[in-house]
Amino acid sequence: MSIPTHSGPAPSEHDRRPRESCGIFGIFGHPEAARLTYFGLYALQHRGQESCGIVSADGCRVRPHRGLGLVPEVFNTQILDQLPGHLAIGHVRYSTTGSTLLINAQPFVVQHAGQMLAIGHNGTLTNARQIRQRLEADGSIFQSSMDTEVIVHLMARHKSPDLVESLTAALTELKGSYSLVLLTADRVIAARDPFGFRPLSLGALNGAWVAASETCAFDLIQADYFREVEPGEIVVLDRNGLHSHQPFPLVTHRHCIFEYIYFARPDSKVFGRCVYAVRKRLGAALAREHPVDGDLIMPFPDSGTYAALGFAESMNLPFEMGVIRNHYVGRTFIQPSQSMRDFAVRVKLNPVKEILKGKRVIVVEDSIIRGTTTRSRIKALREAGVKEVSLLVSCPPHRFPCYYGIDFSTKGELIAARQQVQQIRDYLGLDYLGYLSVEAMVEATGIDSGSFCLSCFTGDYPVALEEDFSKTCFEGDICAPGPAEAGVCGGCEKE
Repeated sequence: MSIPTHSGPAPSEHDRRPRESCGIFGIFGHPEAARLTYFGLYALQHRGQESCGIVSADGCRVRPHRGLGLVPEVFNTQILDQLPGHLAIGHVRYSTTGSTLLINAQPFVVQHAGQMLAIGHNGTLTNARQIRQRLEADGSIFQSSMDTEVIVHLMARHKSPDLVESLTAALTELKGSYSLVLLTADRVIAARDPFGFRPLSLGALNGAWVAASETCAFDLIQADYFREVEPGEIVVLDRNGLHSHQPFPLVTHRHCIFEYIYFARPDSKVFGRCVYAVRKRLGAALAREHPVDGDLIMPFPDSGTYAALGFAESMNLPFEMGVIRNHYVGRTFIQPSQSMRDFAVRVKLNPVKEILKGKRVIVVEDSIIRGTTTRSRIKALREAGVKEVSLLVSCPPHRFPCYYGIDFSTKGELIAARQQVQQIRDYLGLDYLGYLSVEAMVEATGIDSGSFCLSCFTGDYPVALEEDFSKTCFEGDICAPGPAEAGVCGGCEKE
């Protein structure tokens, strides 16, 4: 299979949208395992843009390659030719724990007792710092600042000749969210935390088994969806096929509902539902709760597009792309002078004045986290001649930090934690602002409300947090203990 060429810098987000920790992929039983992993990571690129890696094996030898940047920046045909074998795992990363350094890129590879082991992790371990401090006091030496590394240290401590037993013992000690892929010379293992915070699915391709964070990765390599990795399940993929282990007691599931609202690709199926369909139902629910009148409905590309479609259909109002996205914005560009206000927003999105001038515009967004970018975008609409601007959000206000794999980890980052809806409306320069209720949001998924983690909306955290976990370094590093006062980390003193 040929590898797409990459010319020019890759696009990036200048607007500080919420970001998810990672995407993972694994395959066993295909002669082009590394190449298929490359394409799987390509499909999962939206889940992490800081670094990526692939580790392959041929039954005897394990070969890794990792780098900082996007998948096509780190890999090419020549590099993939150096990753032979019929099994491989891959990872795309955005750091929620551990800074952006090559040593923190995954899959993380270690050697213990004569065996090479690679691991890729999607999620956040809420007791990782506590475990790390205990292990370091006992003599362990860590190579990175990732929470993922504590997993392999715990596995080594249990010293079982059975890898599944070692993994089970290690996972028993963990709290928080994890979807994992592991690789040895002759097998791939996939595992998911008992609450099922993050998605992880299984697929089949011409006798090979595949695991991926989202099913869009299966579509790209033409694999067939098989089923989800169940919460609390450990799945072994080897020459004897697929083997399921369920060593943990059943608990109530706590799927991250924000996967439906924002993170997952709309062409994926996560938690048993089509993301595209759920987002349209979120828009229809907005129409029932906020039947605002206007001349047209529009999203800010690419957020809110599918909820906006659902809202427009329910309200029988025209759907327009009132702003156009520049898809060629690089990850770095020459900064303008101070006189070019809001350049970072304008270089990415440009209003279509002929469509907007004099109109009452209803904008549908998936979320408002910090509010600064939304404010600049609304200002641009006003300058384009819009008569009225209403903003509808397809989820409730984010009032509480997430500790299970999303990068808004301090309450001070969240505008809704500090201001009421009316104050946010005035700050953003809106004529009307409406959020979807928790009840309508959950109903739109078609899944029982008890199956979701809603902590970023309600403050009800399903997994107990490590003491002072919310004061972990704002950069995501695992720092020395110390209170975060006045917006400064007590460990590394970063603001």
